[in-house]
Amino acid sequence: MRLVIGGVHSHVGKTTIVAGLIAVLRQRGLTVQPFKVGPDYIDPSYHTLAARRPCINMDTWITPSEAVAGLFQHYAQTTDFSIIEGVMGLFDGQNYQDDTASTAQIAKLTRSPVILIIAANAAARSAAAIALGFQQFDPELSLAGFIVNYVAGQAHSRGVATAIEQATGLPVLGCLPRNPALSIPERHLGLIPAAETGDWQRFITSAAEHISRCLDVDRLLEIARNAPPFFSKSPYPVSINRDRSHRPKFHPVIAVAKDEAFNFNYQENIDLLRTVGAEIAYFSPLHDSGLPHGTSGIILSGGFPELYAGEISANHAMRQALQCAMTSNLPIYAECGGLMALTQSITDFQGKEHPMFGLLPGHTVMTSHLHLGYRQARAVSDSWLFRQGETIRGHEFHYSIWKGRPNNLPYAFRLFSPNEKDTSTLEGVCTGTVWASYIHLSFWAKPELAARFVDFCYESKK
Repeated sequence: MRLVIGGVHSHVGKTTIVAGLIAVLRQRGLTVQPFKVGPDYIDPSYHTLAARRPCINMDTWITPSEAVAGLFQHYAQTTDFSIIEGVMGLFDGQNYQDDTASTAQIAKLTRSPVILIIAANAAARSAAAIALGFQQFDPELSLAGFIVNYVAGQAHSRGVATAIEQATGLPVLGCLPRNPALSIPERHLGLIPAAETGDWQRFITSAAEHISRCLDVDRLLEIARNAPPFFSKSPYPVSINRDRSHRPKFHPVIAVAKDEAFNFNYQENIDLLRTVGAEIAYFSPLHDSGLPHGTSGIILSGGFPELYAGEISANHAMRQALQCAMTSNLPIYAECGGLMALTQSITDFQGKEHPMFGLLPGHTVMTSHLHLGYRQARAVSDSWLFRQGETIRGHEFHYSIWKGRPNNLPYAFRLFSPNEKDTSTLEGVCTGTVWASYIHLSFWAKPELAARFVDFCYESKK
C-alpha cells in the first residue's frame, strides 16, 4: 500500500497531516515507511518520530530517477504502508518547464495514487476550480482524491467538499478545521527539527486525534491498497560492493554527529556506509566529552550550530578530541553546519562571536542573505573522497558566510552551470583528511563515495 500526499502549494499543512496519518496507521497495527520528496531534513524528522523508523528522502534532480526508484523499493518492501510527503506544490520542482524533482514526478515514478491537500481558508467554490485545474494539468498523474484543510466550520466544509466533488468526480476524504495547537514553530530555515527540545510526541498524538476525527482513513487505505504493482529494475546499489575478502573482519567505526545542533543526515547515506562495512556510532558535539571508542572517521553533520554556539564553545573536551582526530589523520567529512563549526568561530545573529572547534582557519558569520538551491559541482583535485573532475549534484541552504578563508587553502569544488561550463565559484575545502563543504550530498547519487569513505577509514586504522 502506498500514497503520495501533495499540496497545491507550500504551507497547506502537508507535514502535520502526514505525521498524524502515520500515527493513526501505526495505531491500527501497520508498519509505515515515510518518505519525503526533495532534499529537506526538517520535515522528515516529524515523520521519523511518528513512524518510529527513519524517513527517507527522494530527489530526482540530485539522484538519477532509476536510483530513486530502487531506493523506494528497498525501503518500502519490508513495510505495510508507504507514505510520501510532497514538496511545495504538486508540480513544483527544479524548473518551470517540466516536472523534474517534483512531487508529481515521484508519484508517477512510484506509480502511487495522489491525495491533494487544498487550503480553503480564503476560498469557497473557487476551491473546486483549483481542484479541477490540478486534475486536468497532467493526465498521466493518478490523482485519487482531496483533503481540504483550514475550513471555517461545517457549512464551509460541506460547501467546499460538494463543489470539489461535483467539478472533479473525485472524493473529498475529509475537511480539517484550523487548529493552532497543530502549528509547528518556524524560524529562519523553516520548521524547528524534532531533534531539538520540544513536546513533539504530544504534537504527534494531537495530530493523530485530529486526523482520526476529520479524515476517512478507511477510504484512504482502500485507495492505497488499490495502487498498481510497482517493481524497480534498479537494485540497491551494487557498484559499491567491491571485493574486500583480503581484509580481516574489521568494521571501521564512523562517528556521526547527532544532537540538537547537528542532525541533518540522510538515513540512506548512513545505511550505504553500513552496507560497505562501516559501523556507525552516534555522538554529540554538544554534550559528549570525546569521540566514540575506536573512531576511524567522522561525519560532522549539518544543522544549526549558530543557535547552540555558546554550548559548543564551552565543550573544550570535544574541541580537543576533534583536533586530535585531525592530527591523527582520521577522515573528517563536514557539511554546512559541520563546516561552520570547524572554523575558528561563529558570529551569531546577535553579533556575538563564539570560539568553535578551530580545525579550519577563518570565521563563520551569520548574515541576512539566504544561500539556497540546487548545486552542480566538479571536484577540483584528487582526495580520499573524490577524484579530480568528478561531478556531483547537491543542494545548500544557509545564512552564513565563511570570512577570512586563506587564499591558499585548497578548495573542494568548482561549481558549474546547467550547460556544463565551469563557473568562477569555488566551494568547500579539501585539506589533509578534512573534507568540508556547504553543499549537502546524497551518496545514492554516487555510491562510490560511501565505499571510498569506508576504505579510507580502514586504511587509516591499519
